[in-house]
Amino acid sequence: MSSDAVLDFLQFVEGQKNQSVRELLDRILRKSRLLTKAEAGTIFIARHRGKERWLEPASVQNDAIRVRKGDFIVPIGPGSIAGHVADKGKTVIIDDVYKIPKRAPYSFDPTREHRRYKTSSMFCFALKNYQDETIGVVQLINCRPHKGRKPTPFAPGVAQLVAPIARVVGHSIERAEMLEQIKTQNKKLRDRNKLLAEQRSHIAALQEETEDAFQLSTQLLARAAEIHDEETGNHIIRVNEYSYYIAKLLDQPDEWCDEVRYSAQLHDVGKMSVDAAVLKKKGHLDESERAEMNRHTEYGHQILAASPRLKMGADIALYHHEKWDGTGYPNGIGGEDIPISARIVQLADIYDALRSERPYKPAFSHAKAVDILTIGDDRIDPKGHFDPKIVDLFSTNHKEFDRIWTRLKDA
Repeated sequence: MSSDAVLDFLQFVEGQKNQSVRELLDRILRKSRLLTKAEAGTIFIARHRGKERWLEPASVQNDAIRVRKGDFIVPIGPGSIAGHVADKGKTVIIDDVYKIPKRAPYSFDPTREHRRYKTSSMFCFALKNYQDETIGVVQLINCRPHKGRKPTPFAPGVAQLVAPIARVVGHSIERAEMLEQIKTQNKKLRDRNKLLAEQRSHIAALQEETEDAFQLSTQLLARAAEIHDEETGNHIIRVNEYSYYIAKLLDQPDEWCDEVRYSAQLHDVGKMSVDAAVLKKKGHLDESERAEMNRHTEYGHQILAASPRLKMGADIALYHHEKWDGTGYPNGIGGEDIPISARIVQLADIYDALRSERPYKPAFSHAKAVDILTIGDDRIDPKGHFDPKIVDLFSTNHKEFDRIWTRLKDA
C-alpha cells in the first residue's frame, strides 16, 4: 500500500473530530471491509485481568443480515481463529472455514453461525501498538467481489494490503481509548474532589486514590500529545527515566526527583494544539509553519499552568527549547534563568531524539550521541546549548543512559 493510501485510510477513520472509540472502531471496520471486499466483519478489543486474557467484540457489521454486537468473549490462545491471531500476532487467511486442517492450532465453531448466514472465507489480522503488543483483532468474513455472487477466498495479497496500516490503526485505537480514559478520570477527579469537601473525615484515604487518578491522567495526557506522531514509541517513558537519573546526580531532594520523573513526559504536550497539517508534514517547514511548530512550548504552558500540581510540567513545556546562551525559544532567556527542570529535560529529550530513527535521520549509536552532546556537530554546540554542569555529569555517567535506552527501546 502506498503512503497516499495509508494517509487516505487514516483520514477516513479519523475524519470526525471528537469521535468516540465506538465510532472510530466502526469506521475502521467499514474501511477494512471496503479495502478487502469483505461482506461482514468484527473488531475485537483485547482485555486482561491478572493472567486472564480475552477478546471482546467492539464492532460487528454484516451487509447480508442485521447483527448485534453481542456480549460473548473469546479466550486468547489456541482454539478459536481470533484467539489464535491475538495470541501469536500473526495474520490468518482461510479459504473455507469448514475445511480447516485438523493439525491447525485453531478451528471454526459452526454453532456460533447465525441461522440465516453462512461463513465461507475469512481473513483475520492483529492490531498492535508501538510496544508490539496486540490490542485488538480484525476478523473479516466472506470476500464478495461482485454483488449477488457467491463468496470467494480472500486474495493472498490482502495481508500486504493491510500490513502498513495495522500498527498505525492500532495506535489510533489505543490513543482513542486513552482519551476516553482521560475524560473518565477527569470526571472521577471532579467527583472525588467534591466528596473530599463533603466528607473531611475520610480525606486521608481518598487522597491516595486521587493521587493515583492524577498520575494516570498525567500519563494519558502525555500519550495523547503523540496523537500525530507515528515515530515516538516509548520516547516519553525514556525521557522520564533519563531526567530522573540526572536529577539524582544533581543531588536534588527525592520528592523533587520524583516530580521531575512524571513531569518530564509533558514536555511536548503543547503539540496537541499545533495545527495538524504542520505536525503531519513530512518535508521542510516554511517560516510560518516553523513558527507554528515552535508555539508548542507556549501551548503546552497554557494547558498545564492552570493546575498548581503541574507547575513543574508547565515550566518544562515552556522552557525546554531555551538555550544556555540565550538563543533558544520562545523567550530567548539563558543561563540559570532557565528552570533547572527544563535544563535537565532538554538534554534528556535531545539524547533520546539522537538515538531514535526519524524520517529525516537514522538512529545514532550511543557513542555518536555522546560525541554530539559533549563535543558537538553542525547543529548542536554543547557550550551554547546546555547547562555545563549537566553536560559534565552526562559525560561521566552516560553509560546509564544507554542502559535506559536498551531497557525501554521500542519493540
